[in-house]
Amino acid sequence: MYDLLSFYFQVLSQKLSIVNCKSYIIFAFLMYKNKLTRFAEMKSMPHVVEYGFYDLKKSLHPLRGKWKENFFHNENPIVLELGCGKGEYTVGLAERFPGKNFIGIDIKGARMHRGASMAQEKKLDNAAFIRTRIDFINGFFSENEVSEIWITFADPQKEKPNKRLTAPVFLKRYAHLLKSNGIIHLKTDSELLHNFTIGIIDKEEHKKLFSSKDVYGEIKEEGHLLTTIQTTYEKKFLKESKKITYVAFHLKKDYAKGEKIFPLDE
Repeated sequence: MYDLLSFYFQVLSQKLSIVNCKSYIIFAFLMYKNKLTRFAEMKSMPHVVEYGFYDLKKSLHPLRGKWKENFFHNENPIVLELGCGKGEYTVGLAERFPGKNFIGIDIKGARMHRGASMAQEKKLDNAAFIRTRIDFINGFFSENEVSEIWITFADPQKEKPNKRLTAPVFLKRYAHLLKSNGIIHLKTDSELLHNFTIGIIDKEEHKKLFSSKDVYGEIKEEGHLLTTIQTTYEKKFLKESKKITYVAFHLKKDYAKGEKIFPLDE
């Protein structure tokens, strides 16, 4: 939307030639058409679930509490990747740990299409994707249904700390669906988000399991999980010589107990 508005104002101020205008319009049309094609393809993928705000207002997702039984058809632990983007981490984890079920969650379906396609091509029956907002995840998973949560290279939300995926408002959502001692992993290039999360862990008395301010500088073990699965953004950041940070932690016992969470408070 921002790009289109910017383009519009450039046209008004006569900063773009007619030729450039035509080229941009054709490019934008092709991009839009390609996005619609990917959306249509995802609707036909059996391992992709789409369920929006108005659906949740009517009822919780029918797989809530039944992912193992009715979707994966096994009793393996469920692991979520929140803000999965292109889904590379979800796919990489599913390949590496066939004894666990992985679900990537993101609102941007066009990006998720890549990971969903990879999982389909690789015939990974332990990988799935949900297109929805992270705010709505409690409508998809019941209490104690999830064993781990991965947050990989999420937007640090520099001006909106309450929108950071490790802010208390989100940790309270996770507490409603995580098993006792379920692990939350944060991997990021953002020193701001890393330090913010460490601060929240300390302030709210959660249990920190492991942290690193320089994953690739400190972890020398060949084939280590944190250095062998890389997202598109991670590869980009490494080329820019940015340090990758990591922290894993448990939420404290009875955290957020009794608090109402959407859509459970409807």
